[in-house]
Amino acid sequence: MEIGIAVGDLRGPTTVAELVQQVGTAAHRGFHAAWVSQGLGWDALVALVVAGRVPGVRLGTAVVPTPQRHPLVLASTALSVQAAVDNRLTLGIGAGIASMTGGMFGLPTDHPARRMREYLDVLLPLLRGERVEHRGTTLTATGAVGVPGAEPPAVLLAALAPAMVRLAGELAAGTVTWMAGPRTLAEHVVPTITRAALAHGRPAPRVVAGLPVCVALDADEVRVRVAERFGLAGQVPEYRAVLDREGVGGPQDVAVVGDEDEVVAVIGRLREAGVSEFLAAPFGSAEEQERTVRLLAEVAAGSAARARSA
Repeated sequence: MEIGIAVGDLRGPTTVAELVQQVGTAAHRGFHAAWVSQGLGWDALVALVVAGRVPGVRLGTAVVPTPQRHPLVLASTALSVQAAVDNRLTLGIGAGIASMTGGMFGLPTDHPARRMREYLDVLLPLLRGERVEHRGTTLTATGAVGVPGAEPPAVLLAALAPAMVRLAGELAAGTVTWMAGPRTLAEHVVPTITRAALAHGRPAPRVVAGLPVCVALDADEVRVRVAERFGLAGQVPEYRAVLDREGVGGPQDVAVVGDEDEVVAVIGRLREAGVSEFLAAPFGSAEEQERTVRLLAEVAAGSAARARSA
């Protein structure tokens, strides 16, 4: 299992200099990839162009919501970023949180898996440089995009509900999750996406699992802060369902919080669950994040050593 690290707004408000510094740390300390999430601050793909100033580390979005980005627009942007970062991009996309998609943008939120299937049917050929002529029930797209030197990025689909997990196995290179704990990953996500991929003759899917993580001096106090910071995830249906599947009350209960041994033990559970890459989102103060990043780098180095000796 690889170890990637979140950079940018998921760790708190981030300046350009701080973003470059975080990505530089990821490269220097041997993390597999640096991942940017789309929130209400940095545009994730623009952030990766900034991050691309740092060589030697893979880059990914986790994730870009698709409803407000037509696939012709997203394909053009993603290929532009791919060219700018020397083909190091993994494009993570998702349907978004319905309450935000509908409430903020006034866009439809019904039938998310059906909409995403159509979206992928258009996006994937566009990323390969093919022309599309699509007039479907939820989407119309006609045209092609092309950026010289840009290779088609791997596409991961944010997936928690069963239909979306199956779709990720069928059409995408894998999935990227957020707030899914070891039990949900082992019993639901990994077996479901693997069966779907095998059934459609596809390679073994990537499973990138994102969670907040903090090497804590006072774990209970940190969990209170996690609950405050990520409380929305315990309320919206998309995340409430996965937390219920895990059998926990809220994000604070799936966050990887504890001393060094406790954090390493949970990372081991993620590996045993079949996760391909742990997307660690360091949480807390600058001191807490530094302590956490230091431990994660040690774990990443150990994982790389095991992979070389296998």
